[in-house]
Amino acid sequence: MSLVSPLNKVLGLGSAKEGAQHWWAQRLSAVALIPLGLWFVFDLAGMGNFEYGTVVGFISSPIRSILLILLIITLAYHSQLGIQVVVEDYVHGSSLKIAAIVITSFAHIFVVVGGVFSVLKIALGTTV
Repeated sequence: MSLVSPLNKVLGLGSAKEGAQHWWAQRLSAVALIPLGLWFVFDLAGMGNFEYGTVVGFISSPIRSILLILLIITLAYHSQLGIQVVVEDYVHGSSLKIAAIVITSFAHIFVVVGGVFSVLKIALGTTV
């Protein structure tokens, strides 16, 4: 028994077969955020104060800077997947839906590039 209507069979408008991949990507990124988020919260809680020198020293540690970059990338990816689902479900115009997905994707790319650049700039000790 098929759930596809006879007209959709003729037109080839069945399932796109991409929902499971998106679902898995969202769940795996959420699982990756658990240890990264816990690390970030506990490391910040143990930092003591948030003065400039302390934060620069925090980010300058190689392990911390790598974990911070992973956190930024994973957070942005997970956020982009979630916003894409919201746009696909609640934006009804086809061209508006595509534009919203493209704009939010580029916004997330800019956030990742800015965040990674900032962490690398501090971790490597470069100045402008």
